[in-house]
Amino acid sequence: MGGIELEFSTRKMTERYAIEILGWKYEQPYDLYNNVLSGEAILELTRHSYKAILSEMKIVGFYCTGIDAQVSAGHEVGAYQDDCIDIGLGMRPNLTGKGLGNKFLHYILKELQAEYKGCIRLTVADFNKRAIHLYEKFNFVERHTFLRNDMKFIVMVKED
Repeated sequence: MGGIELEFSTRKMTERYAIEILGWKYEQPYDLYNNVLSGEAILELTRHSYKAILSEMKIVGFYCTGIDAQVSAGHEVGAYQDDCIDIGLGMRPNLTGKGLGNKFLHYILKELQAEYKGCIRLTVADFNKRAIHLYEKFNFVERHTFLRNDMKFIVMVKED
Protein backbone atom coordinates (compact mmCIF):
# COMPACT_ATOMS: atom_id res chain seq x y z
CA MET A 1 0.00 0.00 0.00
CA GLY A 2 2.96 2.32 -0.23
CA GLY A 3 2.77 3.11 3.47
CA ILE A 4 -0.55 4.95 3.20
CA GLU A 5 -2.97 4.10 6.02
CA LEU A 6 -6.26 5.96 6.07
CA GLU A 7 -9.13 5.96 8.55
CA PHE A 8 -12.34 7.14 6.91
CA SER A 9 -15.32 9.12 8.15
CA THR A 10 -18.41 10.32 6.30
CA ARG A 11 -19.70 13.89 6.27
CA LYS A 12 -22.57 15.72 4.65
CA MET A 13 -21.43 17.23 1.37
CA THR A 14 -20.71 20.92 1.83
CA GLU A 15 -20.03 23.62 -0.72
CA ARG A 16 -16.34 23.60 0.26
CA TYR A 17 -16.06 19.82 -0.28
CA ALA A 18 -17.98 20.06 -3.56
CA ILE A 19 -15.68 22.79 -4.91
CA GLU A 20 -12.63 20.71 -4.02
CA ILE A 21 -14.04 17.57 -5.69
CA LEU A 22 -15.05 19.48 -8.82
CA GLY A 23 -11.46 20.66 -9.14
CA TRP A 24 -9.99 17.16 -9.16
CA LYS A 25 -8.23 16.31 -12.43
CA TYR A 26 -7.61 12.71 -13.46
CA GLU A 27 -5.00 11.61 -16.01
CA GLN A 28 -6.07 9.94 -19.28
CA PRO A 29 -7.95 7.70 -19.76
CA TYR A 30 -9.62 8.51 -16.41
CA ASP A 31 -10.19 12.14 -17.44
CA LEU A 32 -13.76 11.08 -18.28
CA TYR A 33 -14.32 11.62 -14.55
CA ASN A 34 -13.12 15.24 -14.59
CA ASN A 35 -15.79 17.80 -13.79
CA VAL A 36 -16.33 21.46 -14.53
CA LEU A 37 -16.62 23.82 -11.59
CA SER A 38 -19.92 25.68 -11.90
CA GLY A 39 -22.72 26.84 -9.66
CA GLU A 40 -24.94 24.12 -11.11
CA ALA A 41 -22.34 21.41 -10.38
CA ILE A 42 -21.92 22.64 -6.79
CA LEU A 43 -25.71 22.53 -6.29
CA GLU A 44 -25.83 19.02 -7.77
CA LEU A 45 -23.32 17.73 -5.23
CA THR A 46 -24.74 19.58 -2.22
CA ARG A 47 -28.47 19.16 -2.87
CA HIS A 48 -28.62 15.49 -3.61
CA SER A 49 -27.37 12.20 -2.18
CA TYR A 50 -23.64 12.96 -2.23
CA LYS A 51 -21.55 12.27 0.88
CA ALA A 52 -17.93 13.31 1.45
CA ILE A 53 -15.41 10.77 2.75
CA LEU A 54 -12.67 12.26 4.88
CA SER A 55 -9.45 11.05 6.43
CA GLU A 56 -7.68 13.21 9.00
CA MET A 57 -10.19 15.97 8.16
CA LYS A 58 -9.15 16.03 4.48
CA ILE A 59 -11.50 14.95 1.71
CA VAL A 60 -10.30 11.73 0.09
CA GLY A 61 -13.40 10.72 -1.84
CA PHE A 62 -17.16 10.73 -2.12
CA TYR A 63 -20.10 8.55 -2.89
CA CYS A 64 -23.67 9.06 -4.00
CA THR A 65 -26.76 6.89 -4.18
CA GLY A 66 -29.94 6.51 -6.18
CA ILE A 67 -30.50 8.30 -9.46
CA ASP A 68 -27.41 10.45 -8.87
CA ALA A 69 -25.32 7.28 -9.35
CA GLN A 70 -26.94 6.27 -12.63
CA VAL A 71 -25.87 7.09 -16.19
CA SER A 72 -28.95 8.41 -18.00
CA ALA A 73 -28.34 6.34 -21.15
CA GLY A 74 -28.76 3.18 -19.05
CA HIS A 75 -32.46 3.91 -18.65
CA GLU A 76 -32.98 3.50 -22.41
CA VAL A 77 -31.89 -0.16 -22.20
CA GLY A 78 -33.62 -0.99 -18.91
CA ALA A 79 -30.36 -1.28 -16.97
CA TYR A 80 -31.88 0.16 -13.80
CA GLN A 81 -35.20 -1.71 -13.61
CA ASP A 82 -34.29 -4.12 -10.80
CA ASP A 83 -34.96 -2.99 -7.25
CA CYS A 84 -31.37 -2.22 -6.20
CA ILE A 85 -29.67 0.74 -4.59
CA ASP A 86 -27.32 2.43 -7.04
CA ILE A 87 -23.97 3.77 -5.85
CA GLY A 88 -21.43 6.01 -7.48
CA LEU A 89 -18.04 6.77 -6.00
CA GLY A 90 -14.84 8.63 -6.62
CA MET A 91 -11.45 8.88 -4.97
CA ARG A 92 -9.06 11.82 -4.94
CA PRO A 93 -6.87 11.40 -8.07
CA ASN A 94 -3.54 11.31 -6.22
CA LEU A 95 -4.79 8.39 -4.09
CA THR A 96 -5.89 6.16 -6.99
CA GLY A 97 -3.74 3.22 -8.05
CA LYS A 98 -2.09 2.96 -4.62
CA GLY A 99 -3.92 -0.10 -3.27
CA LEU A 100 -6.47 1.90 -1.29
CA GLY A 101 -9.50 0.81 -3.32
CA ASN A 102 -10.27 -2.26 -1.19
CA LYS A 103 -10.48 -0.30 2.03
CA PHE A 104 -12.33 2.60 0.37
CA LEU A 105 -15.00 0.39 -1.22
CA HIS A 106 -15.32 -1.76 1.90
CA TYR A 107 -15.98 1.39 3.93
CA ILE A 108 -18.67 2.63 1.50
CA LEU A 109 -20.40 -0.77 1.34
CA LYS A 110 -20.43 -0.97 5.14
CA GLU A 111 -22.03 2.50 5.30
CA LEU A 112 -24.67 1.50 2.73
CA GLN A 113 -25.49 -1.86 4.26
CA ALA A 114 -26.31 -0.13 7.55
CA GLU A 115 -29.07 1.76 5.69
CA TYR A 116 -30.09 -0.44 2.76
CA LYS A 117 -30.90 -4.11 2.46
CA GLY A 118 -30.85 -5.96 -0.83
CA CYS A 119 -28.73 -5.68 -3.92
CA ILE A 120 -26.27 -2.89 -4.65
CA ARG A 121 -25.67 -1.74 -8.22
CA LEU A 122 -23.02 0.45 -9.82
CA THR A 123 -22.15 1.63 -13.31
CA VAL A 124 -18.58 1.77 -14.54
CA ALA A 125 -16.94 2.76 -17.81
CA ASP A 126 -15.71 -0.33 -19.68
CA PHE A 127 -12.11 0.97 -19.97
CA ASN A 128 -11.78 1.32 -16.18
CA LYS A 129 -10.27 -2.15 -15.68
CA ARG A 130 -8.81 -1.20 -12.28
CA ALA A 131 -12.25 -0.40 -10.89
CA ILE A 132 -13.92 -3.41 -12.54
CA HIS A 133 -11.30 -5.72 -11.02
CA LEU A 134 -11.95 -4.18 -7.59
CA TYR A 135 -15.73 -4.53 -7.92
CA GLU A 136 -15.36 -8.18 -8.97
CA LYS A 137 -13.32 -8.83 -5.79
CA PHE A 138 -16.39 -7.62 -3.87
CA ASN A 139 -18.65 -10.05 -5.81
CA PHE A 140 -20.18 -7.53 -8.19
CA VAL A 141 -21.21 -9.22 -11.45
CA GLU A 142 -22.01 -7.74 -14.85
CA ARG A 143 -25.74 -7.39 -15.54
CA HIS A 144 -26.03 -4.95 -18.46
CA THR A 145 -23.92 -3.00 -20.89
CA PHE A 146 -24.85 0.09 -22.88
CA LEU A 147 -23.26 2.83 -24.96
CA ARG A 148 -23.24 6.55 -24.29
CA ASN A 149 -21.48 8.66 -26.91
CA ASP A 150 -19.55 5.62 -28.19
CA MET A 151 -18.35 4.76 -24.68
CA LYS A 152 -19.35 1.40 -23.26
CA PHE A 153 -20.64 1.24 -19.70
CA ILE A 154 -21.11 -1.85 -17.54
CA VAL A 155 -23.81 -2.13 -14.90
CA MET A 156 -22.66 -4.45 -12.10
CA VAL A 157 -24.74 -5.86 -9.25
CA LYS A 158 -23.84 -7.29 -5.87
CA GLU A 159 -26.59 -9.46 -4.41
CA ASP A 160 -27.30 -9.43 -0.71
